[in-house]
Amino acid sequence: MTGYAQARSQAPGGAAEGWALRASVKSVNHRFLDLKLQLPEGFDVYETRVRRVIRERIVRGHVHLIVNFEAQSAAGVQLNQPLVEAYLQAAEDLRQKTRAATGMDVVGLLRLPGVIRGAGPALPEDEDEREKLWQILDACLQEALTTLDGMRRAEGAHLVENLRQRLATIAEHCGKVRDLAELLRPAFARRLDLRLKELLGGTGIDSGRLAQEAALLAERSDISEELERLQSHLRQFAALLDGAGEVGKKLDFLLQEMQREANTMLSKTPGIESEALAITGLALEIKSEIEKLREQVQNIE
Repeated sequence: MTGYAQARSQAPGGAAEGWALRASVKSVNHRFLDLKLQLPEGFDVYETRVRRVIRERIVRGHVHLIVNFEAQSAAGVQLNQPLVEAYLQAAEDLRQKTRAATGMDVVGLLRLPGVIRGAGPALPEDEDEREKLWQILDACLQEALTTLDGMRRAEGAHLVENLRQRLATIAEHCGKVRDLAELLRPAFARRLDLRLKELLGGTGIDSGRLAQEAALLAERSDISEELERLQSHLRQFAALLDGAGEVGKKLDFLLQEMQREANTMLSKTPGIESEALAITGLALEIKSEIEKLREQVQNIE
């Protein structure tokens, strides 16, 4: 499921010269859970707990979390003058060696590592204060994940409706296959009769033996069990969609079994009879719908 959300908090009391904390989380479809965290300097002490919070709420998807910890004013920003002078001296030495006629880029200079000090609030050194900051970060993260969950649920409702439509299409194809399979029994008898006449050169054929051979041929080509199992899987699939909890892997397993039954139907209906060709076409359509279902089920937790 895809979605984006963010939540924001600030220093207790809302002091203008305090700090602001913002958690932004984005998720895109993926078969497994893949977490990418972008935390402020010093926040690595919270990484394990942040990962645990996300894993408790999200099971599948590429999840990218960005946490910003910013000062509410620029009063604490200072220039590291010795470092600036060292950068300038290094640039001048390089200019003289290469005889390059380049001017100084002040904005680029300010972006160099360490030039600006105190651009953001410092992580508390006191353990109790760090724990208080974690409580604020946790609340902020939970709020963002709740908003994200709402977006993912809305997308999930639309996805489930699409899945139900495809299930109905497969069920309709199965009904048509069942009707065509019944028409194949006489076709098997006609096919066997023609074949035996060719082999016997016009000699008479016992009708009882012909019926027996046709029955054996029909039994080897019978797909009623495959149809029954396939329709049972369809019912289980629909029941899982109506349920709750983590169903993605169960749905994926059912689709593998459905694909197996469709392949068996294809292998058991050879021949050039119109009914057999029609069954082949429907079985291919069923396989196509199952494959589309598998692609979409990868997004369901």
